[in-house]
Amino acid sequence: MTTGCKLLIVEDNPQLAENLFEYLEPKGYVLDHAPDGITGLHLAVSHDYDVIVLDVMLPKVTGLEICRRMRQDADKRVPVLMLTARDQLSDKLEGFGAGADDYLVKPFDLPELEARLQALIARNMPALNTLQVGALNFDLGQRRISIDGQPVQLNRTSERVLEVLMRAYPNAVTRADLEFAVWGDSPPESDTLRTHVHAIRKAIDEGAKHKMLRTIHRYGYQLIAESRQ
Repeated sequence: MTTGCKLLIVEDNPQLAENLFEYLEPKGYVLDHAPDGITGLHLAVSHDYDVIVLDVMLPKVTGLEICRRMRQDADKRVPVLMLTARDQLSDKLEGFGAGADDYLVKPFDLPELEARLQALIARNMPALNTLQVGALNFDLGQRRISIDGQPVQLNRTSERVLEVLMRAYPNAVTRADLEFAVWGDSPPESDTLRTHVHAIRKAIDEGAKHKMLRTIHRYGYQLIAESRQ
């Protein structure tokens, strides 16, 4: 379940953020980090995540304000796990009132945090089980890809590259981020990613008037949902 799940960690304590990365990344989570409220709010509203881990007490913009603005202004429904050292019932109620889905009091055990993340991901699974970009559909449960209803055949690594691009849509993904999401800290030879991108392009764009997979020179790749007619 965890492989490829994208988490945003908004936490100003560098040691805690580092501990979360060291614990969660080897388990297959793809992590982004924001060290302050302004950066966290920007990432939360401009990217798609499976779960956001959000500290309450942040510099510049509080976690409560981030959560409120995500829900009210940006209409973001992504599950939010709120972290805080404040353990009063009134504090928890304020967090839930701002739109949080779960609440974890510091200090906490990392296995408990992951269990709560898993519960939030499972609760939101119907929305996460299928990725859709225009005519391109990826059933994550069955690992089936189709475009305009026609099956698309890719090897597992090319599937993973496509999944990362679909999760990022409509944003572009850098080559470095793609390589890290697929291969972690052991990136392949320089032409390996290009080979998988070529396979994806051949599978989804060959013969199509409008191409879905765009190469951004010296940056990376982006999916574009346009009609294939």
